[in-house]
Amino acid sequence: MSSSTPGKSGKKAKTGEPGTTGKITKAAPVGKAAATDRTAAKRNAPKAESHLAMVRRARRINRELAEVYPYAHPELDFRNPFELLVATVLSAQTTDLRVNQTTPALFAAYPTPEDMAAAVPEKMEEILRPTGFFRAKTKSLLGLSAALRDEFGGEVPGRLEDLVKLPGVGRKTANVVLGNAFGVPGITVDTHFGRLVRRWKWTDEEDPVKVEAVVAGIFPKSEWTMLSHRVVFHGRRICHARKPACGACPIAPLCPSYGEGETDPEKASKLLKYEMGGYPGQRLSPPADYPGEPAPTLGDG
Repeated sequence: MSSSTPGKSGKKAKTGEPGTTGKITKAAPVGKAAATDRTAAKRNAPKAESHLAMVRRARRINRELAEVYPYAHPELDFRNPFELLVATVLSAQTTDLRVNQTTPALFAAYPTPEDMAAAVPEKMEEILRPTGFFRAKTKSLLGLSAALRDEFGGEVPGRLEDLVKLPGVGRKTANVVLGNAFGVPGITVDTHFGRLVRRWKWTDEEDPVKVEAVVAGIFPKSEWTMLSHRVVFHGRRICHARKPACGACPIAPLCPSYGEGETDPEKASKLLKYEMGGYPGQRLSPPADYPGEPAPTLGDG
């Protein structure tokens, strides 16, 4: 109620009385005035981005990320397709760092699918305990290694349709293995990838398979594997789930969600992780061109 509006008693409310602001409130526009205001609001509202404009922006983001992370790589330690397959299965519900700290002992004990298929479950469970869900993971690895031994001659198959038939292996894991062990392009939709492509408005899909299909239509096949690494790197280092470091983000001008996180450059810089923040990475044995420090072994940090 404004200071000049009569109350129910017929008296004018005084400025400062409970329920009043002491200011005269402008009445809502009606008739032609309302129509004029709606037209102006529509004119000033941001235009919806066309599909072509989104594709161009998405590809520019990829180019920018390629300059920021020229060293992007899979953050699991591996020496062959079998080790990458096993490490990727173990990475569910834990960090790549914890997997990398666990697999040296695992592969020392079971270097081949045949060795792993013959493992005593309780002994393998004890090795895998640090990764969490160690009983379920032990079951998956025993089934996976037995299938490799019995159906693929002890070799990891290089086709997606074969990989996804293995226990504990879905499309995400299969694409990781294909892209990084066999050079077959694939898009890896993990939680980081899905979160960022939705923030960037490439898609609003939640289902990983649908996200993969949409993103595959935006980029040439030759970019799929490295795009996955760059996006995941960015999600882990800068564009975090709860508090993205917007003020330190090199692609902020291209991001329609800028401002969801900390925009002050100094404060944002304190949110950076891994080599971007001056800390060790996740791999114990990173690639030679990695600019950060190797991760500590299990028990050292």
